Amino acid sequence: MNQVCRPAGPAMPQPSDNRSELVRTYKIWQGSNIFALRGRLIFGPDARSLLLSFLMIVPPVGVFCTFVARKLMDDFPHHWGVSIMIFAIALTVCNVIFLLLTSARDPGIVPRKNHPPESEDLGSRRGRTEEVEVNGMRVQVKYCETCMHYRPPRCSHCSICDNCVERFDHHCPWVGQCIGARNYRFYFLFVSSATALCIYVFAFCWVYVVRIMHGEETTIWKALIKTPASIALIIYCFLLMWFVGGLTVFHSYLISRNQTTYENFRALYDHRANPYNKGVLGNFKEVFFSPIPPSKNKFRAKVQKGLDFPSRRVNGSVVNPITGRANMDMEMGMKPSRIEWELDRPMGELGDIKEGSERGSLDGFEKQINDADVMEEPGVEPGVQSR
Repeated sequence: MNQVCRPAGPAMPQPSDNRSELVRTYKIWQGSNIFALRGRLIFGPDARSLLLSFLMIVPPVGVFCTFVARKLMDDFPHHWGVSIMIFAIALTVCNVIFLLLTSARDPGIVPRKNHPPESEDLGSRRGRTEEVEVNGMRVQVKYCETCMHYRPPRCSHCSICDNCVERFDHHCPWVGQCIGARNYRFYFLFVSSATALCIYVFAFCWVYVVRIMHGEETTIWKALIKTPASIALIIYCFLLMWFVGGLTVFHSYLISRNQTTYENFRALYDHRANPYNKGVLGNFKEVFFSPIPPSKNKFRAKVQKGLDFPSRRVNGSVVNPITGRANMDMEMGMKPSRIEWELDRPMGELGDIKEGSERGSLDGFEKQINDADVMEEPGVEPGVQSR
């Protein structure tokens, strides 16, 4: 039988494998953060300073255990001598763990929106504030131009990490991370355990010097010469004690008043009542015994690769709202004459926080932030450096 050959038509389109287009959120995160272990750990942009902090803790303790604690083991009864070294090592391990818990977790990043509220024009929003009620007091919240939402109370935008952070305290260069609602507890434990470690090493170095002085019936200066490691550790711990000890005392005061470093430096409650103050015991209970709020970001969630992000124009320069970068940054003080927002394809919507504030309550803010199911990102207000 003769077969009729027909011209081949266009090939049928093959269904695309959506799974091949999905990537982890942390891989396309446009902010300043550094991720490790496939998005399980999140660091600030200056995470290298973490290595410096580690080197300031572990090697000096190694010197102490080798040249001081080991010698004291022979001068004290067996169990007491061993306990000197064991306690030094245990305190060091705790200090390093608190350092990592502070540096390697989400400090409380508030997800940024993909587009500004459509109910208002942007020109009238510059410098806009809203008021919400916290514990019976009216609290003012500001609109974040980079993250395109009204910041929750006590939230501020760190210019180093490029994030809005809940209960923003400061950006600490020694841990390379913002200090906020989710890591402040561990930050305080880090500086306080570092203070305890300095005092411990400092004290037992002097104990060793005194043992030499009495054992050889010599002067304190000759005893010091016989143990140069003790001299170095005494000087080092004395200097470091002023720094970490000062931070411990300062933050103990802040906790007792339920203030953040950011609020204290700006003297926000010098002339008005602090709506967050629950009394000394209540404030310490809130910091150390209240549940740590869950992260509002799903860094390991899979999102579709290649989504078009909305953009904004500032004097003709296109700005990606995820990066918050432009030739002229509005939050750095520039005043563009014309601002156009392009919202051709919004990725998903996180309800305008302002809408939740119309009732004048904090609940509207928290509810709409928690409803965010899409990838949201970081943001640019001066961060307070730790001293």
